Amino acid sequence: MMKLEYIGIRVINMDESIRFYTELLGMKLLDRAKIPTTKGETAALQSPGSQLVLEFNYYEDGSPFATPYEAGEGLDHLGFKVDDLKATLEILRGKGVRVALEPFEETSEKGTTGTLAFVQDPNGIWIELYQ
Repeated sequence: MMKLEYIGIRVINMDESIRFYTELLGMKLLDRAKIPTTKGETAALQSPGSQLVLEFNYYEDGSPFATPYEAGEGLDHLGFKVDDLKATLEILRGKGVRVALEPFEETSEKGTTGTLAFVQDPNGIWIELYQ
């Protein structure tokens, strides 16, 4: 089973973005993490009473994902929680889905860990699968 859990957008400045969404839009910062695999950083925010999470993604210079930013092109990826990442990835791979990034481990500031991988939809949009 797959379930859409959050939407990831790319930001130009992580601190400024967090400040805007928390101080002006009332969202709560849930967690923030560095991702050495992508030379990036993430932050998860949520509005009170909402189940959907908004994830910010920032990529350092030198990251293969640090492409020039253009307004309106900030969608980074969609995040789907899966019961069994390895099995789901193999099913999708068997159906011809392009795997963009093989599974890797993530550790956040709060110490939580998870395993994630990325595939691409037919339009090139990245889909994160995580367990």
